[in-house]
Amino acid sequence: MNRRDVIKTGAAGLAVSMIGSHVAGAEERKMYRVGLIGAGWYGKNDLMRLIQVAPVEVVSICDVDKHQAAEAAEWTAQRQKSKKTPRTYGDYRQMLNENHHDIVLVGTPDHWHALCAIAAMESGADIYCQKPISRDVLEGEAMVAAARKHNRVVQIGTQRKLGPHLLDAKKNVIEAGLLGKIAQVDICCYFHMRVNENPPVSPVPDFFDYEMWTGPAPMRPFDKLPHVRWWRTFMEYGNGIMGDMCVHMLDLTRFMLGLRWPKRITSSGGIFVDKKPKSNIADTQTATFEYDDLNVTWEQRSWGRAADPKYAWSATFYGDKGTLKASTESYDFTAESGGKSIHKDALYEREKYPEEATEKDMDWVGAPATRANIKNFLDCVESRGRPISDIEEGHISTSSCIMANIAAQLGRAIVYDPAKRQVVGDAEATALLRRAYREPWKHPADGVA
Repeated sequence: MNRRDVIKTGAAGLAVSMIGSHVAGAEERKMYRVGLIGAGWYGKNDLMRLIQVAPVEVVSICDVDKHQAAEAAEWTAQRQKSKKTPRTYGDYRQMLNENHHDIVLVGTPDHWHALCAIAAMESGADIYCQKPISRDVLEGEAMVAAARKHNRVVQIGTQRKLGPHLLDAKKNVIEAGLLGKIAQVDICCYFHMRVNENPPVSPVPDFFDYEMWTGPAPMRPFDKLPHVRWWRTFMEYGNGIMGDMCVHMLDLTRFMLGLRWPKRITSSGGIFVDKKPKSNIADTQTATFEYDDLNVTWEQRSWGRAADPKYAWSATFYGDKGTLKASTESYDFTAESGGKSIHKDALYEREKYPEEATEKDMDWVGAPATRANIKNFLDCVESRGRPISDIEEGHISTSSCIMANIAAQLGRAIVYDPAKRQVVGDAEATALLRRAYREPWKHPADGVA
């Protein structure tokens, strides 16, 4: 089933045909040999959700932090059926060389996604890679090319759109025509997630390989372990809140409405409020992704209040017949004519998976959507079809956000030609589609014709 089929079939067909085709459960599936690269918060989260829905043998775990690798290996031994402890590695290349994997999960920071995922594809594995797929646009192009060349199934962790309540909104609000003509979607994030600290430069702990962690990114002086939020506060490793949070809401919007590449992207923003911390990501930014007769407008602030605290990270669809507010936690539909309102909350499934009660940093609201995304991935591993969150879809959502940052940096609109991999009529912007790699690492776009 391809994306056009998804749009035609609708949410009901999507849920049955693409997510719930193995309704009898994990026992129907084959045993998969699994490796994990990047054993931090969401790497472990994805691995634990995979263990819940499929018979797997996790044979290897790679992380440059020996403590994180050991903790993930311990969790895995407790959860997987064999109770075996996976072998741990500090270098993903050694892990891939020494093991056969059917599936490799990539849960590293953003600046490692492309190199790790492509190497795993080349080794013969199918890939479940966290979002955003890349740190620059041409990394994403190289990842798509590698997936197609090696005939790999690559699913991206843009799973939020598959929350059961959001599938319900797609079917029973958008596809049912309750909104009428949709001409504006506002997407936003008002979480205070920019880390505003100034820790001093300090020695690198002996359990952490900072050289390998930095990899192709610029080398910053070590000032604290980068885990969770600290690395995200620097543009050296990612694309700020735009790349971290807008990618989900833009992907949700494209999924709901069947959208592809935006025709034109504009953006502005910067550090407007707290200029003292080391963080170099924007604390304030707006962007507009233009489509035919439709604008998708993003707004972020990592300070102040959200306009609607209930929907502080959300997408609001405006139609001439009604309005739909949708977040990872709920949705609300309101009719313009005073018709019946609809409200749905997220499904948590705590009773079904009691082992999650002891899981550190458990993402309760995200777990059902992650399981749905992984089930769809596994169906496509078996059928060799394209999954819902296919690498190309992840590339469009990711690169659109990256180009919004480029538009803000240059102060002008971006029109991208994906066939030519160029910004139309703008050599300076085209040059920014690719970031420099620190030696000896080589940019994967060098191998893309």
